[in-house]
Amino acid sequence: MPPVDACHGIVTRAHGLWYEVSLYGSGETLIASMRGSLKRNRRRTDIVAVGDRVWVTRLPDDEGAIEAVDPRDRALVRTARNTRDTEQVVLANPDQVGFVFAVKEPEPHVRMLDRFIVLAELQEIPIRIIVTKLDLEDADTLARDRFGVYERVYPVHYVSIRSGLGIDELKTAIEGRITVMAGPSGVGKSSLLNALDPQHLRDVSHVSGATGKGRHTTIGSQIHRLGDDTFVADTPGIRSLAMHAVPGERLPWAFREFRRFLAGCFYQDCTHVHEPDCAVRDAVQRGDISAPRYESYVALRRGDRGAGDPDA
Repeated sequence: MPPVDACHGIVTRAHGLWYEVSLYGSGETLIASMRGSLKRNRRRTDIVAVGDRVWVTRLPDDEGAIEAVDPRDRALVRTARNTRDTEQVVLANPDQVGFVFAVKEPEPHVRMLDRFIVLAELQEIPIRIIVTKLDLEDADTLARDRFGVYERVYPVHYVSIRSGLGIDELKTAIEGRITVMAGPSGVGKSSLLNALDPQHLRDVSHVSGATGKGRHTTIGSQIHRLGDDTFVADTPGIRSLAMHAVPGERLPWAFREFRRFLAGCFYQDCTHVHEPDCAVRDAVQRGDISAPRYESYVALRRGDRGAGDPDA
């Protein structure tokens, strides 16, 4: 239990052993470190992460000590590189994730998008897809060709920071929630955040003319407070969310449009790749499941990370 004089807040940024904590109610920010008692609670995950709701006691000079961490509702995680048994929390307690891809410049790799949809589905985080740069030439046609297939399954927001297209609708969709924005570098995440919160402008990156790739402007996950109960978390480039091995038996469930067909297969352990009497493959033939999404599933099932995917 936290001390009676502790304040409740949310961790908005991490700097090594120090954390920025935005206090509920006042919006005041304290720079806090963990109490030794918390550090002794060894876990296979981060003890404190951006997005955690914590209790802090005040110290001099606007500093604080984190006394307790509320249980997490959910977390966007990735497996640590040094051990299979440890996970690193990209963001704690997100209400939803917005996967941000540009219609072009840089060219979108939808196979990559499918991988990160799988990651969010397996962690049961609601998903939105945000397509940027709708002001570019032929963007509207390209956007529907490349992302229209997702409209059957997820909310898809088509936006232009330059013209303001779709910004008001997106503001409504994130109001009162913690939304994590994730996507490749150069797609306009920082510009999008500036459009959603013009009072606090952030640095913006540009796409390299030589490589067609973006430059990162976000160093680590950070939560921006847009209102009393509205937060947007900006994450580093898509590499920090790299999907690790997913058990084959869980992969079909992560393709949401497959779910209503999974019980209809003749074989209980159907992989939905080559077996006869497969309800999923039949749904693809009828057009109830899109062929590109099914092809992504097959590639993931076979362990193919996708040719032509520079961030694979």
